[in-house]
Amino acid sequence: MSFSVSWHTLLDEAEELSADAVLVTPLSQTPFRISDTQEHRIIIEYVEKDETRPLQREQFETLFRRVSDASAQEFDLDRLPPDAEPFAAVWSLHPRMEVDEDIGVIRQTDLETTTQLATSGQEDEQTEREEPDLQLYSDALLLTDALERHDMTDPTAIETNALVDLYTMLSDVQRSADDLRKEIADVLLSRLHHDQPVSGQFGSVQRTTRSQRALKDEETVVNALEAAGIDRERVTSLDRNKVDDALAVTELAESDLYELDTTEYVRKADVDEESKETRLQGLKDRLAASDAADDEVEQLQAEITELEDRIEELTSFTSATSYHTSSTGG
Repeated sequence: MSFSVSWHTLLDEAEELSADAVLVTPLSQTPFRISDTQEHRIIIEYVEKDETRPLQREQFETLFRRVSDASAQEFDLDRLPPDAEPFAAVWSLHPRMEVDEDIGVIRQTDLETTTQLATSGQEDEQTEREEPDLQLYSDALLLTDALERHDMTDPTAIETNALVDLYTMLSDVQRSADDLRKEIADVLLSRLHHDQPVSGQFGSVQRTTRSQRALKDEETVVNALEAAGIDRERVTSLDRNKVDDALAVTELAESDLYELDTTEYVRKADVDEESKETRLQGLKDRLAASDAADDEVEQLQAEITELEDRIEELTSFTSATSYHTSSTGG
């Protein structure tokens, strides 16, 4: 493809966009609109900040050349300067240019391509809502129902059996949310290509690297340190198993050798899955069997709609399934 022909095709595609069409940059997911197209530039305006920016034809040509000159006719998005992402997003309007976020490239192709257009809220509203086949959805629905039947501003006023149910459901939501979060994280990890944050509607994520270390076998470590002039005695430590063996044959108390910290905690001992399923089915049946105009159904439907907004709050616990209170003993 020649650049001149491709440029005018791109201008035509940009001019055909509706005035409210939103594009998103491929890495940082920054939304913007095209406000004007001219012979030598395309003007964009950012959705989330009061800023317009001209994208010059020469810079579009630079990116075009880098894609065209590559042996595979593709260019790594990681190599784009931070302010060059909008050029890739706009190029995706061209029928022969594609941004592949899964592998992090912009490429030329003869196949049908997709653009970096964002999904509008109106399209979301027109999509029929379906109950997801997820354990988290069922657990969260039960928890939402329970929270709305109790005044959580003062948990001390709630009866013990109700608190037990709430604790059980919170634990179930946490576990199923952690499982789903791990699956989503694995997918996201394959799509994040550098340390630049990627934003969604409710937050942002970033690829990070965490290093862990473990000592090599004792002989290797000690020999290496001795060769470097460090005495063996300086790095050898007490073996806990040997200390326990010695403790068992002496009159020393455990507190003489250990700092003791006693922790009391609540642990989920059992779950009545049958009762949970009965209650959950009751909620679903009330939605399915009642008239859509019924006030109760409208209220339940509103509650389910709000459920997604509450999930983050309901699952904002540590990864442990127990709530600990700590007291130190000597």
